[in-house]
Amino acid sequence: MKERVLEILSGVMHPAEGRDIVALGMVENLQADGDNIKFNLVFPRRDPLAASIKEACREALQAAFPNARISILELVRSTPASKKVALDPDLENLSQVGSVIAIASGKGGVGKSMVAVNLAITLARKGYRVGLADADIYGPSIPKMTATEGVQPEAEIDGEKQTIIPVEKYGVKWMSIGYFARREQALVWRGPMASNALKQMILQVGWGELDYLLIDLPPGTGDIQLTLVSEVPLDGVIVVTTPQKVALADVEKSIDMFLNPKIDKHIFGIIENMAWFTPEEYPDHKYYIFGRGGAEELADKYNLPLLAQIPLVASISSDGDSGTPAALHDGPVFDALSEIF
Repeated sequence: MKERVLEILSGVMHPAEGRDIVALGMVENLQADGDNIKFNLVFPRRDPLAASIKEACREALQAAFPNARISILELVRSTPASKKVALDPDLENLSQVGSVIAIASGKGGVGKSMVAVNLAITLARKGYRVGLADADIYGPSIPKMTATEGVQPEAEIDGEKQTIIPVEKYGVKWMSIGYFARREQALVWRGPMASNALKQMILQVGWGELDYLLIDLPPGTGDIQLTLVSEVPLDGVIVVTTPQKVALADVEKSIDMFLNPKIDKHIFGIIENMAWFTPEEYPDHKYYIFGRGGAEELADKYNLPLLAQIPLVASISSDGDSGTPAALHDGPVFDALSEIF
């Protein structure tokens, strides 16, 4: 049946390219079993013809299989920055990574790691290939939030080269310094040692083919952040804040750092966490216990998009503590984050 489905899809042309979508490599993860047909329709960039091509696929398949349930997931997959890798052999493990995006905040306690973990899972649920590097050296939380504490990543050795194999769970590849230290162990490291550990957590990991590699940065604007922006080919940054004025003041410093001409990193936008409190039993009620409108004002000031607003719901915290992040199931977190990409 898969061969027949591919044969039908090879009759769907991309008008601008003048070739069929199968020949263009746009059909991925095809599953055809009985009355179910499912596949990813992959575009190398935002394509104004995407909706019409997707509909053409559906019509062609429905004509051939009238009773089939057809599910087509539309993806945009950027091409890895191979030129950067060619210029620097230290970046070899990023050669098959599409976009590298840092998740940053100017202040601790705003839920940056929660946002990073749930964004990774949201992207994976949408069909993207995703990895997350926990660069919060002094407070690694990814093992706890994903219930992978105690896991010891393996390593592959090829001559003098050692490659760390990331932990895989929930459809995401995870890497954290927390996998190499005891839960209660304090990492008493000065800046250079912490920066070297950060580079290992990113550059010596066998990420393989990824659409997105997210990097959970520690809060602040110090050595670790500067090392990252200078030695890792970032495509951009997402900044996380809460509505509180004290958080917004620190986040503004973080934005200023990335916009500094000497650093000049693209900022995709701002995510406001704990935007309002919503009781589980009254999902339509909103209580702005930390203030209101602060992130919108900050976004307007710097001409940045407000990408998402995530409410404060009790289950979000308990889900993270249990290692089953909220975005694994439908709800306010997944709904808010799924609109970003």
